[in-house]
Amino acid sequence: MTVYFIGAGPGDPELITVKGQRLIRTCPVIIYAGSLVPIAVLEGNHAEQIVNSAELHLEQIIGLIKHADAKGQDVARVHSGDPSLYGAIGEQIRCLRQLNIEYEIIPGVTATAACAAILGAELTLPDVSQTVILTRYADKTVMPAGEELASLAAHGATMAIHLGVKHLENIVRELIPHYGSDCPIAVIHRASWPDQDWVQGTLEDIEAKVQTKGFKRTALILVGRVLDSDGFADSSLYRAGHAHVYRPS
Repeated sequence: MTVYFIGAGPGDPELITVKGQRLIRTCPVIIYAGSLVPIAVLEGNHAEQIVNSAELHLEQIIGLIKHADAKGQDVARVHSGDPSLYGAIGEQIRCLRQLNIEYEIIPGVTATAACAAILGAELTLPDVSQTVILTRYADKTVMPAGEELASLAAHGATMAIHLGVKHLENIVRELIPHYGSDCPIAVIHRASWPDQDWVQGTLEDIEAKVQTKGFKRTALILVGRVLDSDGFADSSLYRAGHAHVYRPS
């Protein structure tokens, strides 16, 4: 018996790995995060039991897994995006280790990747930014020392900020000293869902644009010069005259 932590992707039911889809269709027990995973992701399943974990607390989820383990049934534990990022799987894994229950993580498409695709942007450009910082805004969960937004912003790297749209005013205030008020920023609401929407601007004007849209939750913030830059060098990989193992000189 194995518990499979499956990344269902950001919303579009087709943005799931072949392996993740196969396991959803074959596992006899499915526990899915219904608040963020569309029911269409479960199409084609032959499960005996399907449970929406949005209505449960941790002990209840583990109870379901223990019951499946006693029956020798594999479990598809379906999370949104990639389960290794803000997926709350760490606490579940800790319990499974204590119970000696096998588990496996199946990666998924991240919200950050989906947002970059929507914007038609590459998040790492030569001479502009070669680093992407994935973080969240401190709210209910306190950020560890050194991971405050201002500390991360000091790097000037491309940044993806989760769970922060309702704190946009504070975020902008903390970012401007490091990125400049003219730095490009985008706020993407429900990336890859049928009702997806987004707005682009600068740190100076993004608050008004987001207010007009009315985004309150389920939105990702992307900030960095890569979002509006043509002033970067071509990569070495495809540069004529640059030799490598697949294209010798």
